[in-house]
Amino acid sequence: MKEKENTEEFYKKLEGQLYDTASWPSEYLYKFIVKTENNQMPKISSIFDNTGAVIKNIESKNGKYTSVSIRVIMKDPEAVITKYKEVAEKVEGVISL
Repeated sequence: MKEKENTEEFYKKLEGQLYDTASWPSEYLYKFIVKTENNQMPKISSIFDNTGAVIKNIESKNGKYTSVSIRVIMKDPEAVITKYKEVAEKVEGVISL
């Protein structure tokens, strides 16, 4: 239960920071890291289907991990957080940066 509280607290803080630092709608850069062998990149891409997102994948030097960068116009901080939560829920082992 404590982890869920910490996560919600993190998202609440992020929402405030996003409102303070940008005017909305605005371009937002998501960054995720996933294990390459689990082939999770298509799952992340599908979450951003039909949003006009530009997605860039970069494999680590040893090929163990893949960095996924996504640039997309989001309407407000709540929409940003909704996508973070959706990725966390649907993509196993993802690290959000």
